Amino acid sequence: MKKVLSVLLCILLFCAGVFPSALVYAARGTTYYVDGIDGSDETGDGLSPETAWKTVPVTECTLSAGDAVLFRRGGVYPCTLTVKDSRGTVDAPIVLSAYGAGEQPHLTTDANTEVLRLFDCSYVTVSDLEITAHNGGGIWIDANTGESRGITLERLTIHDIQNYTVTSRDNLSQGAAAARACVMVKGLPTLSLYPVNDFTVRNCEMYDCGNGISLWGAFDFKKGNPFEGDEFSECGPVYNRNALICDTYFHDMDAEAVVIGICDGALMTHCRVIDCCQGEGVDENGKILYFTAAAWFWGSENSTIEYCEIAGQKNVGDGMTVDFDSQTNHCTYQYIYSHDNVRFVVNNAKTSAQVGNVVRYCLSVNDGKGRNRLTGGPGERGLQFYNNTIIGSQRFDLDGIYDSYFVNNIIVFQEGYRLYPALFLFERRGSVVAGNCYYNCISGPLAGTRFNTVPGFSGTDETSPASFMLSKDSPLIGAGVPLPFDDCTTDFFGNAIVSRNIGCYAGTGTDAPYKTEGFFAKLARFFRTLFHVVQNLITEGW
Repeated sequence: MKKVLSVLLCILLFCAGVFPSALVYAARGTTYYVDGIDGSDETGDGLSPETAWKTVPVTECTLSAGDAVLFRRGGVYPCTLTVKDSRGTVDAPIVLSAYGAGEQPHLTTDANTEVLRLFDCSYVTVSDLEITAHNGGGIWIDANTGESRGITLERLTIHDIQNYTVTSRDNLSQGAAAARACVMVKGLPTLSLYPVNDFTVRNCEMYDCGNGISLWGAFDFKKGNPFEGDEFSECGPVYNRNALICDTYFHDMDAEAVVIGICDGALMTHCRVIDCCQGEGVDENGKILYFTAAAWFWGSENSTIEYCEIAGQKNVGDGMTVDFDSQTNHCTYQYIYSHDNVRFVVNNAKTSAQVGNVVRYCLSVNDGKGRNRLTGGPGERGLQFYNNTIIGSQRFDLDGIYDSYFVNNIIVFQEGYRLYPALFLFERRGSVVAGNCYYNCISGPLAGTRFNTVPGFSGTDETSPASFMLSKDSPLIGAGVPLPFDDCTTDFFGNAIVSRNIGCYAGTGTDAPYKTEGFFAKLARFFRTLFHVVQNLITEGW
């Protein structure tokens, strides 16, 4: 009876035209319908498709477990909706979704705010909607009064979110609109010390925007400030746990697709990240103004980015695929297809060394507009960088790794570039650098030079990953050194690992012919490379 009275009261208030700014749906398991085509705000009660509202009648509401707000497909819905203090359950989530046939319902706003805010909510599923906000943001999720858990975004199309060139990094502290983002989880810095756990994004598309998903935990300013050099672990980090981003397509963004910040156990898998970081980040004189990367870690633990294609970044300062930033530990990039970016890897340890990060079975092609660096600040300790194939690299700096493994990698350099530093520095810092193939460079006494020879790839089409398998006659088949820690069972191409090769291919080889390099061709390459080395020493000072 109380449920019936509550529903009737809401209907009476609506029909009287005196809806409050916040509407509380007290009835559990109630479904509300909004029909932008045939609905009526004058006669509809929102409780069936036949009596649907035409527009969203409120700007703020609280929903109960099992409640649903459904938008008719094919309709356009100008709105800015805040759902707050709404707790679904695993068995009875709160749902915002679509009904009917046709195109996704289109939720949009012209205002400088978010289309949808989920504040202090748990077990909410948002699905099958199109969201645009050319002057605002998509979805802002925050936890201010307690832990948020189980929010799922699926089959969403989010685009037209302030996609224009800027001259600095975006504001990541005041929601999705301020960040020009499709999705903002919390923000950085934040005073809210409650996490957003078990957050899921799947089967979505995000494009034509400033940023994609910016995902942040928190730290306790009363204990310290990592931006001012305090030890991150002493700043009371509050990690978002078990985030999942999968099967999502990010493309055509001025800045970053995914930031995994202050997370523990996050996983980004089977995503495509194409033509993000299109803002080059330099002024008219070429001075770097800001740094952006497509998909990276900040202050995170035990998290992974895998089975993703990342391509087309243009930011001059960063523009890399692999980025462990600001005290990220025990995180992994694996099975990544990276191509046509500014560079493949730059790490940025800040106040203390980063520990236990992994890069393995990745393929990098034409990420060669800037040097790769496993350096910065106190450096990387316990890094495992192995069985990667990197084609078209400029200088590759390893002077910031300690007690690490740089093993069984293929690096094909651009002419005139090389690995740095020399053997004695690796030995002094306790790192194992062995079993690598460096080609198109003067390797000399470089640590770990197993081969300086033609790798013997299966094809010549650099746009096809399959070209970078190895011929069965390649000297790199079975030539890798044993590893004490490799728990992978498949290589980059999905093959079972049956041979300890050099590079990201671990099969027994393809039938493609292996073409050796003749003596005179090798001699000519040596002098050509030497010329470019001297040229770079003069022009670049190294």
